[in-house]
Amino acid sequence: MLPKVKNNIIYIVFAVLLLTGGIGLGMYLEHATGYVGNYYAYSTRFQNGTLLPLDTKRISDAWAILQQNFLNSSQLNPEKALFGAIRGMVSASGDPYTSFFDPDEAKLFLSDTEGSFEGIGAEIGMRKNIITVIAPIHGTPAERSGLRAEDMILQIDETNTADLTVDQAVARIRGPKGTSVKLLIVREDNEPFTIEITRDRIDIPALKLSYEENIAHIELYNFSQKASQEFNNAAQDILSKNPRGIILDVRNNPGGYLDMAIEIAGWFLVRDMPVVIEEDKDGNRVTDRSTGTGQLKDYPLIVLINEGSASASEILAGALADTLHIRLVGEKSYGKGSVQSLETLPDGSALKITVAKWLTPNGISISDEGIRPDIVVEQTPEDEEKNRDPQFEKAKELLLQSL
Repeated sequence: MLPKVKNNIIYIVFAVLLLTGGIGLGMYLEHATGYVGNYYAYSTRFQNGTLLPLDTKRISDAWAILQQNFLNSSQLNPEKALFGAIRGMVSASGDPYTSFFDPDEAKLFLSDTEGSFEGIGAEIGMRKNIITVIAPIHGTPAERSGLRAEDMILQIDETNTADLTVDQAVARIRGPKGTSVKLLIVREDNEPFTIEITRDRIDIPALKLSYEENIAHIELYNFSQKASQEFNNAAQDILSKNPRGIILDVRNNPGGYLDMAIEIAGWFLVRDMPVVIEEDKDGNRVTDRSTGTGQLKDYPLIVLINEGSASASEILAGALADTLHIRLVGEKSYGKGSVQSLETLPDGSALKITVAKWLTPNGISISDEGIRPDIVVEQTPEDEEKNRDPQFEKAKELLLQSL
């Protein structure tokens, strides 16, 4: 039996679909894609209220009729039928982030947040009922192939995605190292085109620290289990070098563990400052607060966000903007702000259920509004082709002006 999940994770499901072969959904649970990566925001704080009865007799009757009349009745599998019935029931919720996992899928899902997997390395989610790329993960086959945030996936190999859930799409995209997958993509208003991606073993660093003009540039790629320690190391390096300021870059960061986001926020927010608010279906609110000492709080800071910034990234950016009035530069974030609770069943299968939503400290719903930058700077395909980064240059300009 799988252990009960107690850690708060942000399901970057977006499925972060880490689209992994061995790891999972990278849903990020906040949404998984093959790491496409599971970074879900898990919570066990909210309990269900009154339960509505379900007429299970009709399910039994349908199963009996199927066995009696189906041409190949000897091939029917009771367990598969049961799992199918549960999937249908869960799907009827209409929520793309509420899902059922059979025992094998549940094990795979729980392995997605460790920071390594086999797959393409992209996070996907559902946008306007279309399977959509949230963000390719830095340094992965998805990024190298040219996959971009907001690319819409119409077909996976020969399978049309119109009737697929995010989890089903992830299952088709992930696979072992060395195998390939073809994705039919629509980008903006252009004609559909196919990208073929060879899956690989992917080890994902949590961040990269560099310095330019004595400004520290922290590129935070995810909020995996390694993120806190890697950020601690980066923060100590910054404190020892004492740069003129910091650019915190969470562009194309699909999310990860909520606990990691709170710990990282603690480098900028002193103890008890609000980081994020959870609101359940009844309007009950719980505020997660910083447990840190704010050792980096006195450095001038700019945060970079874009449409690939999701979940934990939005929580961190929103906390710094609302609590410290830090300026945000770039483009509007993805808008993944719901909380999923993972409930395991006796046979090892599991239900991932949306139980609450995230609000910034000022009460702004991340799912409804996303995080909007104070200074909008677009990054065009031409900028990418010519290796230009106007968003970073603007952040650096603003930081230098403030000194």
